[in-house]
Amino acid sequence: MPSDHAEVQVRPGFEGDLDALTAIYNHYVRETAITFDTASFTPEERRPWLLSHPEDGPHRLMVATEPQSQRILGYATSSPYRPKPAYVTSVETSVYVAPDAGRRGIGTLLYDALFRALAGEDVHRAYAGIAQPNEASTRLHERFGFRYVGTYGEVGRKFGRYWDVAWYEKRL
Repeated sequence: MPSDHAEVQVRPGFEGDLDALTAIYNHYVRETAITFDTASFTPEERRPWLLSHPEDGPHRLMVATEPQSQRILGYATSSPYRPKPAYVTSVETSVYVAPDAGRRGIGTLLYDALFRALAGEDVHRAYAGIAQPNEASTRLHERFGFRYVGTYGEVGRKFGRYWDVAWYEKRL
């Protein structure tokens, strides 16, 4: 895997990133089963999502950028796992990389920064659902200590077919 980590910076996301983050996410909505959203979003529709990831606390948004241009290469989040109070110490994590920025180690940089940021938070477990097949995401999560815990068979329908989601967990 080529690596130009020195040419990538990771920082917390902010409202000025909204257009670029929405464009990256919409690529996955339109072109893949990686997300089960089926319709693209406007930046305004994504604003509540962005604002739900402050710079501190267990629900974070980390953004990878090119230092010179500040072009966003990808992002990682930790979000509430489920809305009920007993789940407050669990988060669901995800990583999205710009389609032209793959295979540069961006996901690894993002997860490294995200888990370092979460180290001081009251978070006990991280969960990740990976639509199958997705070997790159599986490898990334296993590299960060996630372990496979089960598969929801044919849990989502997109592009006229059903998709399985493999679930992984990581002790924090």
